[in-house]
Amino acid sequence: MDVGARWPEPARGEPRRIMLVGRTSARGLRAVSRALGALKDGKAPPGIDLLGVVLVADAPGRLPLGLLRRIRVVRSVTHVHRVPWIPAWRTGGQPTYLPRQLGSLADVVGVDTRTDTPTDRERTVS
Repeated sequence: MDVGARWPEPARGEPRRIMLVGRTSARGLRAVSRALGALKDGKAPPGIDLLGVVLVADAPGRLPLGLLRRIRVVRSVTHVHRVPWIPAWRTGGQPTYLPRQLGSLADVVGVDTRTDTPTDRERTVS
């Protein structure tokens, strides 16, 4: 379930297990860092369980050293899943193949990438 740019509220039946998602741009990494800080400082609703952070490439190619350093800092706090640049997503299309990084991410969140539906594990945990 995507709750957008707000915290889910487990008390209202929204998922308590979350993945923070951000772009690998400087702005995206700052937003992820702020959200991690809010979790650490108790500013998120009670009961939130962070599974990790998903960082989606903001452009093709290698990241500048400064951004890689910021990712290293985020990695020191929680597990980070990196999703490479997928050109088809830019125009709303589907990729011809799924990068291996998406397979490991799907395992964490409990989605079957062959059918794009939640697995039994996800249905019972949320």
